[in-house]
Amino acid sequence: MRVFKNKWFNHWARHEGIPDVVLRKAAKEIAEGNVEADLGGCLFKKRLPRIGAGKRGGYRVLVGYKRPNAERIIFLYAFAKSDKANISEKEEAALSLVAESFVASVDEHVSTLLATNLLWEVQGDD
Repeated sequence: MRVFKNKWFNHWARHEGIPDVVLRKAAKEIAEGNVEADLGGCLFKKRLPRIGAGKRGGYRVLVGYKRPNAERIIFLYAFAKSDKANISEKEEAALSLVAESFVASVDEHVSTLLATNLLWEVQGDD
C-alpha cells in the first residue's frame, strides 16, 4: 500500500515533529481496521500519539482510505484534542469528498499531484 499526505498535512506534520515512520505505523493500523471512527465516504478518524506522550492527549487525524483492499491511503487533516473536540459537519463533508476523490484517482493523477508538490508520499518500510 502506498501512503500519502496532502500539502496541508505535510506542513502540519513537520511543524508538530511527526516523522513518516509514525504515519506509516498508523496507516498499517488503519488498513487492519484499527480506527477510532468510520466517518463514511472513505473517511476515517485515527488517534496519533504526541511525541513523548500517549494517544489519549494526542492528535486526531483524518484519512482517506477505501476498505478492504485499497492501494493507497492519504492523511488529510489533523488537530490536537486539546485544541478542538471534533470537526464540524461542513469540514467532515468536504474531507469526505476529498477522500473519495483521492481513492478513486488514477495513478497518472496521483503522479501529477506528486510532481506539483500538492501531495507527498510517506517514506519508510512497511
